[in-house]
Amino acid sequence: MMRTPEGFAPSPLASGIVTDTSLAFAFSGTKLLVRGDEHAPAVPTAGELSRAEIDGIRHYIGRLDGADCIAILLPDDAAAPMQYAFAGLRSLFPRLPEPLLAVAARAFQVVEWERTHRYCGRCGSPTRDRDDERAKQCPVCGYVAYPRVSPAMMVLVTRGHELLLARSHRFAGAVYSALAGFVEAGESIEDCIHREVREEVGVAVRDLRYFASQSWSFPHSLMIAFTAQYAGGDLTPDASEIADVRWFDVDALPDLPSPMSIARHLIDTTAARLREALPASALR
Repeated sequence: MMRTPEGFAPSPLASGIVTDTSLAFAFSGTKLLVRGDEHAPAVPTAGELSRAEIDGIRHYIGRLDGADCIAILLPDDAAAPMQYAFAGLRSLFPRLPEPLLAVAARAFQVVEWERTHRYCGRCGSPTRDRDDERAKQCPVCGYVAYPRVSPAMMVLVTRGHELLLARSHRFAGAVYSALAGFVEAGESIEDCIHREVREEVGVAVRDLRYFASQSWSFPHSLMIAFTAQYAGGDLTPDASEIADVRWFDVDALPDLPSPMSIARHLIDTTAARLREALPASALR
């Protein structure tokens, strides 16, 4: 599961001059500019981008194992120079080291905030970066906007030795995953779990247990994962959200999400726990 690497020290303010050796996480739209191509990618340095005459709006984001890291917002129509390519973060999951992916995900959230908060949401005036924190402030009305984080719940429902997994219309191929949904205004995470499970698949749950959380930069979610036990009801999927939903035995699971996702970590860990709890007679 992708987490903030131990060797990363986040900071909104550069401790000194950002040098040509700084790692440059440059995005055009939702795609990261990499040296090479998406099959053999590398994160370029600020010096390499400068020599390639690539530049944009910069934000310092911290240090990874002693190297400064900057996020760069490029124009939406930016073209990749020779020996460079733009690649979506999901396509880079198996090809970039996890620490670089985690910092790239953080950088993307920063540039997405830069792209969507150029003007004040209260009065429409152009905003300015604050010097003391990562925030934008309106010089006219004083409104301060911070990078957006959208909390979302994820829940893996169990019934005996079975897992409730669903396939969304948005999923590629035949991938099944745990249920998930965004928290609405006024809701607690627990309220959201009960509502989303009821709305999406029609069943009730009980015994919610926190599992883990993960920042998920598509585009700015915080996934907060739980397990829950089935409490009753028949599966009645919401056809607008769910393409298919089923109970799967822990030893007959379908195609699952990427190992980089909290969903896969939640499913694998829970399945392993349920297998260990199987009586000896079921293992023969």
